[in-house]
Amino acid sequence: MNAVSPMIVPIIETTRLILREYRRSDFDPIAAHWQSDRTKHTGGPLNRRDAWKAFAGDCGQWHLRGYGMWIVQDKASGDTAGYVGFYEPDHYSETELGWVLLAPFEGKGLADEAVRAARAYGETNFGISQPCSYIATDNDRSVALAKKLGATLEDTRDIGHGPFHIYRHPRGQTS
Repeated sequence: MNAVSPMIVPIIETTRLILREYRRSDFDPIAAHWQSDRTKHTGGPLNRRDAWKAFAGDCGQWHLRGYGMWIVQDKASGDTAGYVGFYEPDHYSETELGWVLLAPFEGKGLADEAVRAARAYGETNFGISQPCSYIATDNDRSVALAKKLGATLEDTRDIGHGPFHIYRHPRGQTS
């Protein structure tokens, strides 16, 4: 007999977004993102095969860590808008709070909404109270968002594919 042990990914709803589990139908828009030059500071661009590995790796965080990344779904259109959440591969010494919005969804305040919801959920439910965010030094939009979220610059270092700022998020950001 084959037993299945499914991982239940919590669903978070905000005013304009649904943060939910990854689905196979999310892969095409995420793969298109990974194949673009927008990913040059996060290990990309990737071919479709390697994009699948990254996609599956994000899914696997839930099984291996008990937390992970959520797909960000736009409520109005139902489209995949990006992903947000917690990431801690084996070579990291702590948990990262990361976010990616696909190009059509940028500049609307959706990243702020998604990150605040994920961060609050992580602190309340996973005990992740002060995650860090690794942000490429020339990613002005993400740097601005980190500052808006109250994160403070802790360090700058090369993490394997260029210089990154390391921002520390404050405790008690559960709303």
